[in-house]
Amino acid sequence: MNQAINVEQLNSALSSLRTVRSNVSLVFETLSNGLRADHGEDGKDKFLMELQELLYIVSNNLRDLEQTVNALPIPVPFNLGNTTYLSQETTQDRQALYTQLVNSYKWTDKIHEYSSFAQTLLSQNSLKRSYINSGSTKRRGKLQSNHNVAPLQVDNVINNIDRSYNDMKITISRPFASNAVVSINLSHVLKAVVAFKGLLMEWVMVKGYGETLDLWTESRHHVFRKVTESAHAAMLHFYSPTLPELAVRSFMTWLHSYVNLFSDPCKKCGCHLHHTSLLPPAWRDFRTLEPFHDECKQ
Repeated sequence: MNQAINVEQLNSALSSLRTVRSNVSLVFETLSNGLRADHGEDGKDKFLMELQELLYIVSNNLRDLEQTVNALPIPVPFNLGNTTYLSQETTQDRQALYTQLVNSYKWTDKIHEYSSFAQTLLSQNSLKRSYINSGSTKRRGKLQSNHNVAPLQVDNVINNIDRSYNDMKITISRPFASNAVVSINLSHVLKAVVAFKGLLMEWVMVKGYGETLDLWTESRHHVFRKVTESAHAAMLHFYSPTLPELAVRSFMTWLHSYVNLFSDPCKKCGCHLHHTSLLPPAWRDFRTLEPFHDECKQ
């Protein structure tokens, strides 16, 4: 519908342009002919009146053309100022400057356009990792931040989770001052490392059971790279600033569901390996913990 309206407006603008060109040509034709015999004795006055009438028609046509063009959905022309005279240079090297300048203006305008779109989308994003209003000092003073938690409290939460599972071993280290780095061995299936800041989970990396575990190097196996992607999504899904201990326990429960990564089939297609990716179901539903292939989870 919008495309039909734009085509109609464009045809109207072209029609107005043709009318202007036709009437302007008529003005110049009248000027070139000058006084004619049919003007009579008062030929000069009649000639001026005829010319004035033609100019009045052209003026009206120009007004109609401007209104029609302004209604078209076309971008505003670049205001290059005195740099527009670069296009009139006679040397080829200087003429190239004008093209580069126009491209830089277009690139800058695109940056402004995309930035405004990003600002609009980000302002509508409700997935904030804190309920604390940065503009309210009173409220900030009342709520406890998940970043400022005593190491003993963090150890108690993680050790309680460790005692809940016989096939998942959790160890705590602190190579970066007081923040904990938790290593997880899940049976003989996988290893994972979770970086904490207080009780806030900041980073997760999942690897195969026989791989060297660290925070930054991805697994050499595609399946564990998929599990790492799912773990990042789960980390954000379970995050709760008001119930941080529940968030950590929920994430660990979700991660423990991968103990049957290579034995449980997909709940949707019923296959162990997907027919296109040839991967086991590397996604676990956040609520039911049921296994799905990435292609089957929608």
